[in-house]
Amino acid sequence: MNIANSFIEEQIQKRMVLDNPWWESGKVDDDFTQFPRRAYLDDFYELVTDLSVKRAVILMGPRRVGKTVMIYHSIDRLISSGIDPKKIIYISVDTPIYNNISLEDFFLLARKALKNEESYEGYYVFFDEIQYLKNWEVHLKSMVDTFRSSRFVASGSAAAALKMKSIESGAGRFSDFLLPPLTFYEYIQFKKLDSLVVKSNNGISPYDTINIDALNRHFVEYINFGGYPEVVFSEAIRRNPGQYIKNDIIDKVLLRDLPSLYGISDIQELNKLFVHIAFRSGNEFSYESLSTEAGIKKETIKRYLEYLEAAFLIKVVNRIDQNAKRMQRVTSFKIYLTNPSLRCALFTPINEDDEFMGSMVETAVFSQWIQGGKTDFFYANWAKGRSKGEVDIVWVDMATQKAISLAEIKWTDRFAENPTELKSLYSFLSLNPSVKKIFVTSKTRFGTYDIPEGKIMFIPVAIYSYWISNFLYHSKRMQSEQKNYM
Repeated sequence: MNIANSFIEEQIQKRMVLDNPWWESGKVDDDFTQFPRRAYLDDFYELVTDLSVKRAVILMGPRRVGKTVMIYHSIDRLISSGIDPKKIIYISVDTPIYNNISLEDFFLLARKALKNEESYEGYYVFFDEIQYLKNWEVHLKSMVDTFRSSRFVASGSAAAALKMKSIESGAGRFSDFLLPPLTFYEYIQFKKLDSLVVKSNNGISPYDTINIDALNRHFVEYINFGGYPEVVFSEAIRRNPGQYIKNDIIDKVLLRDLPSLYGISDIQELNKLFVHIAFRSGNEFSYESLSTEAGIKKETIKRYLEYLEAAFLIKVVNRIDQNAKRMQRVTSFKIYLTNPSLRCALFTPINEDDEFMGSMVETAVFSQWIQGGKTDFFYANWAKGRSKGEVDIVWVDMATQKAISLAEIKWTDRFAENPTELKSLYSFLSLNPSVKKIFVTSKTRFGTYDIPEGKIMFIPVAIYSYWISNFLYHSKRMQSEQKNYM
């Protein structure tokens, strides 16, 4: 290592001691330990402590969803399990004084600060915000190969960019873990509202509620503020979400993360496009319409959409026709915010009667599926002669290319009361007999309606969102546990 000035090296080591208080106190600060645990902590901790596989763990996710807090919770568990606190190293790579230090030098300097320079066995080393270190993936792979008895964990906010580099350079050396924004299931857990949701035997959903009006109020609050753990607990932030979410999350991603990772020169143009999309989350777009409305060239639009997806700000959902066939040429698509709270931060909170409530309810439902890792869905839209229609979500079996289930997302009881009004749904079902499950959400009503093509199941959208986010989380858990026995 070439640090010409021993004074600078001394300052770096002092900073490391400051950032690792457990070296002296033997415990993680109460500020972190008292914060509620994400539901994903158990899975992440299992990955961190699985020493049977010589891999680094890459913790990915958008800004402010709790990655750093989850690292501290993992450190707390490591100490509680008997790991020597002086064998646990935490380094936030984007700390200014750490500029241009390599990962191996970080490890060396930390051991120097611990006065244990000659030892490099049995450490747990956490590199936070690693994407700001050039060629991090090459150096991390080398660390895994060189220091085989130590465990390395890296985190970063540019999910897709990290994943791409992880796949390219970390084959067989990295295990990826994505931490999404809060799901509605986690939000209910965080707010200690479990008593609102009860088991059901109605044959539609495994869950019901003792008070649908109260659950809906919390669902609206989740849409406005629920994607970020800190916002859930801070009345001050909820009073001014723009200052917290926009300045600390959106602006940092659009003004710093994406330009630095992708070399974007016109930051204001990218910001203009994102604001345009965020206001219309859940709408159908085309490259032509976006280009005209935002005043940006089509080829630039395509690149920007890739960048915004890489930053986990948006999700592009592709279109199929009335026969569940994908378009040979992509001409139109829907775009959803990955977290409905982003819209509230850019504009204003909405209430249950707001004109945008329908599209934001749809955005919230999509965000549950996206955050659960499920992406095998499309939306159906067609206009052929006098026949035209749309279905919000269609799941397609990738092997047979046939539609297998669908959902219409509504924030009204109108269709539960008058199922015959679901004209587009019937039109799609008549051409797709392979569909086995048909869900239509409502505001407050459960119910079923028999049609020749099957049974339509009506379910309140708040319960539907809770159910799918709960189901997807526990499905992941089961898959993870099964892998441990394979």
